[in-house]
Amino acid sequence: MPAKKGTVAKRSTLEATGKSRRRSHRISLSSKKSTYFEDNDNSDEELPPRKIVKTGAGGKPSGRRKARVEESDDELQYENVKDTSEDDDRDAAFAEDNPESEAERPVIQKRGRGRPSKTRTETTKKSNKNPQNLERTKAIAKTRNKAKREKEVDSEKSVVEEDSDDDDDDDDDENRITFIPAIQLRDTDGVEYEDTRLHKNTFLFLEDLKANNQRSWLKSHDEEYRRSLKDWESFVETLTEKIIEADETIPWLPVKDVIFRIYRDVRFSKDQTPYKPHYSAAWSRTGRKGPYACYYVHVEPGRCMIGGGVWHPEADALARLRASVDERPHRISRVLMNPTFRKTFLPDAKSGNEKSVMAAFAAKNQENALKTKPKGFHPDHKYIELLKLRNYTVSTQIDDSDLLADDAQDKVMSVISAMVEFVTFLNSVVRPDPNAESDSDEADGGTEEQEGEDDDEE
Repeated sequence: MPAKKGTVAKRSTLEATGKSRRRSHRISLSSKKSTYFEDNDNSDEELPPRKIVKTGAGGKPSGRRKARVEESDDELQYENVKDTSEDDDRDAAFAEDNPESEAERPVIQKRGRGRPSKTRTETTKKSNKNPQNLERTKAIAKTRNKAKREKEVDSEKSVVEEDSDDDDDDDDDENRITFIPAIQLRDTDGVEYEDTRLHKNTFLFLEDLKANNQRSWLKSHDEEYRRSLKDWESFVETLTEKIIEADETIPWLPVKDVIFRIYRDVRFSKDQTPYKPHYSAAWSRTGRKGPYACYYVHVEPGRCMIGGGVWHPEADALARLRASVDERPHRISRVLMNPTFRKTFLPDAKSGNEKSVMAAFAAKNQENALKTKPKGFHPDHKYIELLKLRNYTVSTQIDDSDLLADDAQDKVMSVISAMVEFVTFLNSVVRPDPNAESDSDEADGGTEEQEGEDDDEE
């Protein structure tokens, strides 16, 4: 069946006038527009006339002619239709492999939106079978893969270099060796270490620690520190037995529960030195800690002392002490007026003068004392100076030579024995025993009368 006249006439008119039959509405990805579907007035060569395909019945082209038309269309579309993924990089690679003029280079057209038609897909498949196209595609893929591998290698190198730098720093820190010179122990000068006295090397170590109060120094003198600590612990352990004999309320406790460590807590202190340049120990019913009054021994070169009492008692314990001073002042007065106690701890007080003894005891505890009267007491109270106190302690210094002598513990016990009555009184007020006698004046009076009767009988 012949084709429609209108169609043939229209095509012949377009061929005669030299104009293209349609315009491309697709937008090119490259900077240069496609010239295939545009009017080319400047070009001398005319485009070849498009073949008129005879159609069969129904206006459709017959078999062989249809195939020829598809092949010609495929060739033209290959020249003008490219995949959107082949952008400027493909053009650059193509230019390197095929140095052609810019006029001969195929122009890339952007594929329109939507799914490509079946004819275009088949055309692309056929064009990929072309050996030239395959080589070109392989060259472009090879160039891209090479650039991608180089980029990955560079990134891996940078990461490896950073890791290697960090590893080198870590290895340097781990493999760094610090040489600490070996410190030889001091010579004993023929004096052996004994449990009942301290050695002179212990005092020399404390002097050096005070002059070099640093962790690095103590680490390098660790052996000397261990030896001095062992000397102090053996002295405390043997002294504990004698204190228990003097005060039966003191139980036997391990050395670790009695001695204080030399390490300081510097978290809330202005003094940031890490160690205490002295050894110390406290004996009470609960060891070095607890609410009870204690016996205290402090060993420091040039400042050795022995003392005891209640240091910073709790609010309830302090309230009981003030009530005892207010209501029964004769009890504390009798303890402080003891001749042995006064002579040992209050040597500046006048013998037999209660006011002088009370003033001397208050002067010993002026640290942290109140500046005004405590709440609930009259400012003109007879014992107002005692009521202002927040510590009830006594102490006395001894010479370093007393702790180095053969009778060192006997000298220490002479001071502690003079303090037993004072510590017992404080414990009876702060933590009275359930089975203890009444603390009333009548009980005290009855006890005095009984003592007078015993004296008359003798």
